[in-house]
Order: sequence, then structure tokens, then C-alpha cells
Amino acid sequence: MTVNEIMAELKSFGSESIKKILLKHGVKEPFFGVKVEHLKTIQKKIKMDYGLSLELYNTKNADAMYLAGLIADDEKMTKKDLHSWVKLAVSNNISEYTVPWVAAGSRYGYELALEWIDAREEHIAAAGWATLSGLVALKPDDELDIPALKSLLARIAKNIHTAKNRERSAMNGFMIAAGTYVAGLTKDAIATANKIGPITIDTNGTACKVPSAVEYINKAIDKKIAGKKKKNIKC
Repeated sequence: MTVNEIMAELKSFGSESIKKILLKHGVKEPFFGVKVEHLKTIQKKIKMDYGLSLELYNTKNADAMYLAGLIADDEKMTKKDLHSWVKLAVSNNISEYTVPWVAAGSRYGYELALEWIDAREEHIAAAGWATLSGLVALKPDDELDIPALKSLLARIAKNIHTAKNRERSAMNGFMIAAGTYVAGLTKDAIATANKIGPITIDTNGTACKVPSAVEYINKAIDKKIAGKKKKNIKC
């Protein structure tokens, strides 16, 4: 399929009602309002295509950018590609899901995540923390720098209440991921969350609730999934 063919198909799947919902959740124009199930239908036709993913992402259409992440060949992504993607990721679903999925599966995920969390731009900082969440979920514990991750938890404890809104949300997500997927960080993540206390995040009037790190991690322990790694399946 060509980019033009895909864009026409995306447009045909567009829904004004879905678009209104996505706008409330931080997706920015331009986009058609395509359900993820329809994006996955197109993904199944294409499977994986590095070049096409770059072309789709560069349309700057949020639906096409999300699809680009689904068909991306993570291992082929260069630093230049990932830097370009994160700069354009102004929609919440792209900065907090699409870019982190791909970055975490690339050769440069950890390096770039540490760079991005220092960014002044809210969406880039959020992408950095979300990438770290993906890395701790995917990588075996013996491939992780546990002392460095503990230092990041300490950084969150110090800075989360003054961080920008979406960055704050992504920091909370990292605490949950670290405590859930890295056995050696469970106690540290819970202690960090208890030290921080309640976190306030503006969800723009949606029904989204701020997840409690302590509750989520404890549920993982109760279900005996703490420390288990995800397969690298994009969702």
C-alpha cells in the first residue's frame, strides 16, 4: 500500500464522535478520528515496513502517526528517526505510547530516554519517562542498570509535584512499571510512591483516573506477576 492509499483508507474510517473523544484525551489536529481496531486492520495488511512507517509519520496526521508506530521496524530506527518522531509527537497518544513503544524496541531506547526526560518540552519529557517504562517492562532485569533506575525513582520523588502535567503522569507510570516488572525495584517504587503521596493530574474533564502506584504494584504482587516481562507487542 502507498501512503496515499492508506490516507484515503484512514479518512474512510474516520468518525466525528471518535474524534471528539480523542480531542478530549489530548490528540491534536490534524486527524480523522480512527478507532484503534481499524488501524490494526490496516496493520495486518502491511505487517512491518520501516520506510512506509517514516512516510506515514511525516504526514503529521495523528491517525497515520499511530499506525506508523504499529508497522515500524524498531530495530531499523536510527537516532535521527527517533529524534524526529519525538519532536513531532505533540499528541498525547503519540508521545506517551507510539514513540515510547518504538524507542524501547530500538537500539537507542535507554540512551534517548535519559536525554528526553531532561527536555523542557512537556511532550518530549513525557515520552522519555514512558520509554523508560517500556524498557523495564521488556528487558530482563540483568540487562537493566538497577542503581540508575533507583536514582530515577529518587528524582521522581523530588520533582514530580513540580513537573508539568503529562510529564507527571508519565513519571507515575514509570513508578508503576518499575515496581511491577523489576523485582529488585518493587520495594523502592512502593516507598517512593508512599513518600510522594497523592498525585494531581489534569485529565481535561475525561473520566480517566490517576492510577495509584502503590495499589497497582500491590495488585501485581497479589497476582504474582511482579517481575514478569511483557512481550514486545504494540497495542
